[in-house]
Amino acid sequence: MNAIEIKNLSKSFRGLYALDGLNMTVPVGAIYGFIGENGSGKSTTEKLICGHLVPDKGEIKLFGKDYTDAGVRAKIGALIENAGCFPNSSIYANLKMQALNLGLKNIDEEIGRVLKIVRMEDNAKLLFKKCSLGMKQRVGIAMALLGSPALLILDEPINGLDTDGMRIMREILVDITKNYNCTVLISSHILGELEKIATHYGIIRQGKMIQEISAKEMESRNRVFVEIDTNNNKKAEEILKAKFKDVRVENEKLRVYDESDTEKIMEMLLSNGLKVKEIQQSKIGLEEYYISLMSKREAK
Repeated sequence: MNAIEIKNLSKSFRGLYALDGLNMTVPVGAIYGFIGENGSGKSTTEKLICGHLVPDKGEIKLFGKDYTDAGVRAKIGALIENAGCFPNSSIYANLKMQALNLGLKNIDEEIGRVLKIVRMEDNAKLLFKKCSLGMKQRVGIAMALLGSPALLILDEPINGLDTDGMRIMREILVDITKNYNCTVLISSHILGELEKIATHYGIIRQGKMIQEISAKEMESRNRVFVEIDTNNNKKAEEILKAKFKDVRVENEKLRVYDESDTEKIMEMLLSNGLKVKEIQQSKIGLEEYYISLMSKREAK
């Protein structure tokens, strides 16, 4: 069973389509990275799943049931745009209001549980307006986790966070999926951070799903390369092209694709009188993969 199954979903605003026949599949237990440029339809998709908008046509199923089913709606937690908290109330008070709104029982115990998940059990009395951006995002996630949802939908939760804030957020999201039986749908422009936690990706463009791929599948597809910087990259390029099939200049450095033997390349360059300032083996990451995929679409 999949947590989310979307078929031929369309939504227009004043005659312009934000989504145009979108198809999407999110497996149970996944951290699904939802990727696309601004205006591609990510937030619209998330709002449709949450029931904040009504689709023009198409089908949305959550855990095998129609998304309007009352039972399945109770399994969704979401943080879209902001936490919607009262700034002059404490974190505890904001969570209590939401818990009462949801009709939860054992409220104090539930608040303690979600604050522990988001690493804020010692901050319950802090006023929301005094929280840092990272703390506010975590409070929003705590609110979304009230009632133990099976699906958590997060719209850009790591944007604007500092390095430590992003690290804490990564740890929380991995913890949620591993230990609390929750599937996570997360959109973000920070692809380097998303790559560290996502198990699946959906790449959307102009309201259409361009590609869905698992992290494992992407890892197997992405090409390895050796990146080199020398005292004379033009000469180094000529030397390497005589031996290797795919040598390119990228970001003012040389790349030898489908090659991992750094010692062999180093020896070749040194024997030709070049000084090697930098050499490392690497692999195409999510950001490069995404840019390459978009470039191919634009070229068609």
